[in-house]
Amino acid sequence: MNEKGNPKLSVVIPMKNEAVNIAPLFRRLFPILNALKISFEVICIDDGSTDETFSTLRQHQESHPELVILAFARNFGQHAAVMAGFEHAAGEWIITMDADLQNPPEEIPKLVAAFEAGHDLVGTYREGRQDPFFRRFASDLVNRMTRKISGVSIQDFGCMLRGYTRDIAKQLARQKDYRIFIPALATLFAKDPVEIPVSHAPRTAGESKYSFMKLLSLQLDLMTSLSLAPLRFLFFTGSIIAILGISFGLLLILLRIILGPAWAAQGIFTLFAILFILIGGQFIAFGLLGEYIGRIFKEVRGHPSYVIRETCRGNRENLLSHESHQKNGSLT
Repeated sequence: MNEKGNPKLSVVIPMKNEAVNIAPLFRRLFPILNALKISFEVICIDDGSTDETFSTLRQHQESHPELVILAFARNFGQHAAVMAGFEHAAGEWIITMDADLQNPPEEIPKLVAAFEAGHDLVGTYREGRQDPFFRRFASDLVNRMTRKISGVSIQDFGCMLRGYTRDIAKQLARQKDYRIFIPALATLFAKDPVEIPVSHAPRTAGESKYSFMKLLSLQLDLMTSLSLAPLRFLFFTGSIIAILGISFGLLLILLRIILGPAWAAQGIFTLFAILFILIGGQFIAFGLLGEYIGRIFKEVRGHPSYVIRETCRGNRENLLSHESHQKNGSLT
């Protein structure tokens, strides 16, 4: 502990229906943390689990007083869970990781070494990924698109195993955006960031929380939270389509004059096809505009990003204190 009684390291782990992974995770995690010879805490956020995640965490808290449990009132998503962890973390260094052991706890000393070398933001990229082909292909596509749109040169946006100093984490926790992309935004506050390679393991229990639709939703969040490029793309695309449409219309008029009305009647289906293309483009444009407007609407309402139903905090005497919180206020 430092002079204020705070731990040196905080490990933040979002969890949703990970009861079967908790025991094997802790069997590997706590020996690694103890071997670092620094004070630490482990903050686990139960993101509205419907299995035995919360009760399993409570059982392990008896033997691991460094464990802090935040239980959400319902599922708010991984983003909100990480932000809650940032807000409650007391460590000088904060490391985020998944609970499914695809981020091996044995890689944590690499991040600690980077902190000790003076880096304030430690990004990672996965070597030898053990995910199915579709996940690897989709992740590579998302990484390429996000780098192109955002201008942020992060090699692997999807790796959860990352390190932040407390100053950066608290800056992120103060952001009022409904959905921000944490790794990209953190680069704005970092003075000396670094990216290091880490190993990756296959999931051995439980199910991935990222379906195809969630991956698609994540990509939409990335695009709309990091850049106005989609709106600008629509403007330029719409301008090109408008010019082509006007040119094609003039061509049809000219051919009608030259070849007569009989020829023009035979092009009716072409006109319908062009009309449908334009209508489809309009719906895509409206969808993207709706996404931006929807984000503004959610921000204006001012609803909390998450609500914590219960906090269970252990200490060296194995005492538990229970509090009820929500971001920007308390539950009544």
